Amino acid sequence: MITGWLESPIVRRHAWTPDLTSVVLEHRLEDFEPGQFVNLGIDVDGRRVKRAYSVVSAPGEPAEFLVVRVEDGLLTPPLFGKRVGDPVLLLPRAAGYFTLRWVPDAPMLWMIATGTGLAPFLSMLRAGAPWERFGRVVLVHGVRQGDNLAYRDEISTHAAQRPGRLVYVPVVSRERTPGALHGRVTTALTEGLLEEAADHRIGPETDQVMLCGNPAMLDEMEAMLQQRRGLHVNRRRAPGQVTLERYW
Repeated sequence: MITGWLESPIVRRHAWTPDLTSVVLEHRLEDFEPGQFVNLGIDVDGRRVKRAYSVVSAPGEPAEFLVVRVEDGLLTPPLFGKRVGDPVLLLPRAAGYFTLRWVPDAPMLWMIATGTGLAPFLSMLRAGAPWERFGRVVLVHGVRQGDNLAYRDEISTHAAQRPGRLVYVPVVSRERTPGALHGRVTTALTEGLLEEAADHRIGPETDQVMLCGNPAMLDEMEAMLQQRRGLHVNRRRAPGQVTLERYW
């Protein structure tokens, strides 16, 4: 098992927008659970800058990450300047508890993400992990503009391969986008649009909800799910129905 930093060249990039890109490295990550994260690094002026990123790829695939540019950030501006063939530092020791291992069984699993919080859910879908324990999955992805709906075609393909078992609900807040709900994810829950899209009302006896992304969204969704649907945060000693991963 590799435990230290290694250099891995970029083998593929896909720019969803000028400020949102997928980066695929040559190194294949084997020893991790879908939903976990690893550190990427770049040496800048003699200093190693590192940031944690959830893995998009399934175990055994070339390491893939979904990255948004932070203009005043230390890592993303130089990372966005790298091209195919350029090396990126990778610390392949995976960490994190945002995995299905810690989510109780249920008939229905909701994966609700904003922005790059989509990444761990893609890893789970690619690995086929949800289908061993959940009858249906609803993947909700909230973004500001329609072109930020990364991996939309891939997710639609997953849904087509499992008709009735995977429901994909894109949500766009700042413009109207064909095939997507308009507004914020929290508003879509309040107005019943998410449940209408899934043809299912969320309840503590039937549902598990995983939330990943903007901390403000997570806090608001957690409160709404508790107050309106009777769901509680899932803890090791007190199993509940809501599992969270804050992205900053």
